[in-house]
Amino acid sequence: EHLKAFDREVNAFVDYMFGPRDARVRGWFLLDSYLPTFFLTGAYLLCIWLGNKFMKDRPPFSLRAHLIVYNLGITLLSLYMLIELILATWEGGYNLQCQNLHSAGEADIRVAKVLWWYYFSKVIEFMDTIFFVLRKKSSQITFLHVYHHATMFNIWWCVLNWIPCGQSFFGPTLNSFIHVLMYSYYGLSVIPSMRKYLWWKKYLTQAQLIQFLLTIVHTLSAAVKPCGFPFGCLMFQSSYMATLVVLFINFYIKTYQKAPSRTAIKETPVTTEIKNGFHKDYFAAANGFLNNKKAQ
Repeated sequence: EHLKAFDREVNAFVDYMFGPRDARVRGWFLLDSYLPTFFLTGAYLLCIWLGNKFMKDRPPFSLRAHLIVYNLGITLLSLYMLIELILATWEGGYNLQCQNLHSAGEADIRVAKVLWWYYFSKVIEFMDTIFFVLRKKSSQITFLHVYHHATMFNIWWCVLNWIPCGQSFFGPTLNSFIHVLMYSYYGLSVIPSMRKYLWWKKYLTQAQLIQFLLTIVHTLSAAVKPCGFPFGCLMFQSSYMATLVVLFINFYIKTYQKAPSRTAIKETPVTTEIKNGFHKDYFAAANGFLNNKKAQ
C-alpha cells in the first residue's frame, strides 16, 4: 500500500510538471508509471558499482558467445526500427521540417509503436555496461558512457508519454541506422579472423557526432517554422543533444587525436608484460573485446 501511494504521488507530480499525457499510449508496457523506469535505472547504476567491487579480485569473463548473440540481436532490432520508421513516416506523409502529433492518423500510432521499442531498447543496452564490468574493462565505463545510457532510458519514457510520434521520429531513425553499423562492428570484432578487416571504428564516432548535429538542426527547424509540436520539448532535446556533442568531441579528441607517436611505440621496453603471447601494448579495447594486432 505504501508503494502504491508513493507511485500515485510520483506520477501525479510528473503529470503536474508536464501536463496531460498522450492517451494513445496509455496502458502500454512500462509507460503508465515512472517507477519501473526509475528503479531499472537505479539497478543499472547499482550493478556497475557492485559489479566492479565483485570483479575486483576475480579474473575477467570471456563471454564470447554471449557477446555475439547480444550484438547480433541489437543489430537486428535496430534494423527493424530503422525500416519500420522509414515506412511509417512515409505512409503518414511526415513533413521533414516539422511534424505535429496528430495529423497522420494510424501512421502516428505505427510510429509510436516503433518508438516504444526504441525506448525499451535503451534498457536492453544497459547490458553494454554490464559486459564491460564482467570483462573488467573499467576504462570503457566512462562518464559519457554511463550518462548516455542512464539518461536516454529516462528521457524516452517521457517522450513516449507526451510526444510519442511526430517530430520525435527523426533522432531514433538516425540512431537506429548508426546502431546497425555499431553493433554489427562490435559483433564482428568478437571473431578473431574478422578483426583485421575492422578499420572503421574511428568513423563510427564521427558518424555519431554527425547524427547529433543533424538531430539538433532538425529539432530547431520546428522551432523556426512551428507546426504545433511542443516548443519546450524542442528546446530540451536540442540542449540534451548539445551535451552529447560536447562529450563525444572530448572522447574523440582523447581517443584519436592523442595517439602515441611512432618513436614512443618503438621505444617500448622488451620487459613489457606479455599476455597470451602478445605485448599488452598491442591490444585495443572495443566494446569490451580485445583486438589483437599481430606481433611484429
